[in-house]
This record gives sequence, structure tokens and C-alpha cells, in this order.
Amino acid sequence: MKKIALTLAAVSALGLAACNGADDANEAADANVEATENEATEDTANALDAADDALDTAGNLVENAADAVGNAAEATGDAVENAAE
Repeated sequence: MKKIALTLAAVSALGLAACNGADDANEAADANVEATENEATEDTANALDAADDALDTAGNLVENAADAVGNAAEATGDAVENAAE
């Protein structure tokens, strides 16, 4: 009877050890998933910031071009006025 009890105890211990190993693997997998999600979130935020910066730059370039056109038109008007005098 002792042999059977010892065998059952050994099998139970191995079963518990296997469960603990699975728990450790699950925890490691969860940590990897969380790290990947955090990295993806950070990469997305960086991409959005870069896109926002690019749009700001494009807006500034358009504004500068509009100012240059306005200045050229004003200079042309001044030149025409001066030539008429």
C-alpha cells in the first residue's frame, strides 16, 4: 500500500510541477504580448507625431509660398506705379 501511495504522490508532484511550468510559460507569453503591445502603441504614437510634424511643415511651406506670391504681386504693382510716374 505504501508503494501505491508513494507512486501516487510522485505522479501528483510531477503533475503539479508541470502545471507550474505551464503557468510560468503563460506568464512569459503574457509579458511578451504586453511588451509587443506597448511597443506598437509607442510606434503608432511616434508615427502620428511625425505625420503631424510633416503636415505642419507643409502648411508652413504653403503659407510662405502664399506670402511670396503676395509680395511679388505687391512689388509688381509698385513697379507699375513707379513706371507710370
